[in-house]
Amino acid sequence: MLSHLTSGSEVVLSVIAYSFCSGSLVLINKLILHYLPYPSLVIATQLLATIFIIYTLHCLQVVDIDPIRWKFVLPYLAYTVAFSVGVFCNMKSLSLSNVETVIVFRALAPLLVSVLDVAFLGREWPSPQSWGALALIGVGAYGYAATDQQFRTQGPSAYFWPTAYLFVISFEMAYGKKIVKDVDLKTRSGPVQYTNILGFLPMLLLAGIGGEFHLFHTQWIDVGIMMFRFPAIPLLVVGCIVGTGIGYSGWWCRSTISATSYTIIGVMNKCLTVLANCMIWDKHAVPAGIASLFLCLLGGALYRQAPMKEGVQQEKSSPQDEEQETTEQRMPLVK
Repeated sequence: MLSHLTSGSEVVLSVIAYSFCSGSLVLINKLILHYLPYPSLVIATQLLATIFIIYTLHCLQVVDIDPIRWKFVLPYLAYTVAFSVGVFCNMKSLSLSNVETVIVFRALAPLLVSVLDVAFLGREWPSPQSWGALALIGVGAYGYAATDQQFRTQGPSAYFWPTAYLFVISFEMAYGKKIVKDVDLKTRSGPVQYTNILGFLPMLLLAGIGGEFHLFHTQWIDVGIMMFRFPAIPLLVVGCIVGTGIGYSGWWCRSTISATSYTIIGVMNKCLTVLANCMIWDKHAVPAGIASLFLCLLGGALYRQAPMKEGVQQEKSSPQDEEQETTEQRMPLVK
């Protein structure tokens, strides 16, 4: 369906689609959790809904899917484990520190991923401009967090889980790009199938570890069906649809740009979401905090994707591949 697009257009559309779905899902899930405070169960529901939507569309001959084969399960299982561990570390980080701390550590991930890009994914080192852009993102995130009193008063013990989250998500971002390159799935649905099918049970496990089944049962005993008060169910349905969208757009975007660029886009989306939170929920962020977020966005705009190493470039098989590589290098991540 997208085969008629030029390489440059595909990069732009994949980034826009992923950014839209990512930002929308964060805000929708924030609303869902206001009514249904069970984060792992909500994610598990969205994973299950995505599986249902994919196979329903396949039965209607709308989309093609890949067969489930063991040789594909193993690499995607490793990715799913990393994703699940990342979710757990993120939840522990939020329980012991605050959102600002998590944002700072998340903003440091592109620095680590850029090293992994060089070591394992065939990229050159970033240019001085790109290193400066990565530094701006880190400084901006720290500047935003430093405006929060709780961030300034936390002890060192509050940083163990955010540090673990940083390393896990950096591995997840680099490994995700590697399996896109190395695992020979034939359809765009393939990565979405495998990650959602393999991720469902770990999410249920995290729900059990977090005591969500007990909380759900207790609330059901107390208020029954009224626990699903309006608009909880409509929001959950929308969240499932957008969750399917982020599955497709996320893997599509990942396939068109480098692991570092993909990680930076995730950071930019988070900064934009924080700005939206300030406007929608009236969080009254101080001017210095807002300025720091714009510094992060400036860093994203200045970053330029590192080219492939010369030996890797020679393996490209078509002029279209070379066109896409050139387009990616020239394109800023934030317009």
